[in-house]
Amino acid sequence: MHSSTPSSESAGAAVEDQVSDALATMVATARRRAARDGDRQIDTAHLLHSILEADREVWELLDGGSPQVGRLLGYLVQRSIGYGLRWQSSVEDSGAVPALSEQPEGLPGWSPSATAALDLGVRRAARRGAERAEGIDLFAGIVADEECRGAEVLHRAGVDCGALAERLGVSGGSV
Repeated sequence: MHSSTPSSESAGAAVEDQVSDALATMVATARRRAARDGDRQIDTAHLLHSILEADREVWELLDGGSPQVGRLLGYLVQRSIGYGLRWQSSVEDSGAVPALSEQPEGLPGWSPSATAALDLGVRRAARRGAERAEGIDLFAGIVADEECRGAEVLHRAGVDCGALAERLGVSGGSV
């Protein structure tokens, strides 16, 4: 039976077609990281980690790559050795989109929060007249959802997600 509500996996895959090559590479890195960590889904912390490793524009947004970026990467690297262990075997769902009871097999799918962040990033890119979303657009989608795992990591490193969302033109998950 086909559901009228897209799964997080199919929604993520459909949005991936709307991202730049650079962002597609970041998403692939996040997918590999999730698989390596034994996670069933790519979540916003996986995406944030990949963005911070690869997107200079995001570094500049975070005060020119200040020590804050180092703290962020430190938290994300520690994810599998303690910091994120409470996240293992759980679905990231900040309430941004409906959670699904069924998870895809094989490669990690997308958490509901990651799907919502990527969708918001694509809409932000379209609003600014770009054909494809970039890392900064996905980053905007992450900071717009202050309840997601990526935002939790940002908060722990002392980042004000509300102020960032305002600077990026997203607030309360809207563009």
